[in-house]
Amino acid sequence: MITHPFHPLYNQQFDLVTYRHNWGENRVYFHDHEGHLASVPASWTSIIPEDPFVKIAAGRSFFHIDDLIDLCNLIEDIKGDSRVCTVQCNDDM
Repeated sequence: MITHPFHPLYNQQFDLVTYRHNWGENRVYFHDHEGHLASVPASWTSIIPEDPFVKIAAGRSFFHIDDLIDLCNLIEDIKGDSRVCTVQCNDDM
């Protein structure tokens, strides 16, 4: 089943043809409704179990990223360091 909420085939089920590591990621291959071979990242399907932390967290967080950056800058100010904290986001998030 396609589980990625923004994929046009979301919530649709297909028979798995093969599961392979291609394009630097695990992908599932299936025949679409027109019979064409298609593939999506395995993480966009129900073949990969949901990460337990993500499931339990359910999108909740104790801290917002802006608040953490402000805290980082405050700590640096207290230490007398003039650096500004920066954050590098991972595309997997």
